[in-house]
Amino acid sequence: MKDAIRRNFDASAVTYREFEAETGQFETLAARLATVVDDALADDPVRLLDAGAGTGASTRRLRTVGDAVVALDLSREMLLENPTTDRVQGDFDALPFAVDGFDAVVFTASLFLTPDPERAVAEASRVLRSGGVVAAVAPLGWYAADGRDVFETLARDSRSPSDATDIEAELQDRFALETGTWESEISADHLRQFYSIPAVAARLYPTLPPDERVQKARTLLADVEGPLEQRWRWLLGRNE
Repeated sequence: MKDAIRRNFDASAVTYREFEAETGQFETLAARLATVVDDALADDPVRLLDAGAGTGASTRRLRTVGDAVVALDLSREMLLENPTTDRVQGDFDALPFAVDGFDAVVFTASLFLTPDPERAVAEASRVLRSGGVVAAVAPLGWYAADGRDVFETLARDSRSPSDATDIEAELQDRFALETGTWESEISADHLRQFYSIPAVAARLYPTLPPDERVQKARTLLADVEGPLEQRWRWLLGRNE
């Protein structure tokens, strides 16, 4: 499965960058997480791991917290779009770092992409120092004005490898956990643009080739009307 995930994101680097340039969605999430992490840590120098850094939207924001930020991603093509110099291609289910090497591990819209959140959380715990923090967000859905989940009325469900409940349960097992919900408005056109990213369209049509799955996702979402509300669960765990 990891090879399939890597290939999906290798095929998505340009469309991810274009979506982010237009919407700023991931930088906004990273900015919110950066504030949560900054509030949780003392003013000491911070070494931070951006786990699932992608094309760099999160890395830019997390630099406001970390004195040293390492950008890690499974996809080489995504990392090539990331302008930071401290880049590592790797799997956050098997982190290539020593014990106690970071003050914070941040998963900006990435932890739910692993089919094994227990292992990813264990790895985050391993590389965190005592007193360090782990932060993450997980999607709760896209909601129409009447409060219904957009996908309730469609012929397909949008599924990530792990849902918000899985993520919260695994973090709760290892950390003192705080959680909350963030909402943001998104247009129907931006929802369609998001699902035009091959790696995202794979949530709907995982077995189809990238171009075919994107076309089917566009057709599926063609009649969705906005504005929509996107909801995210945020989570902050303290390594006590």
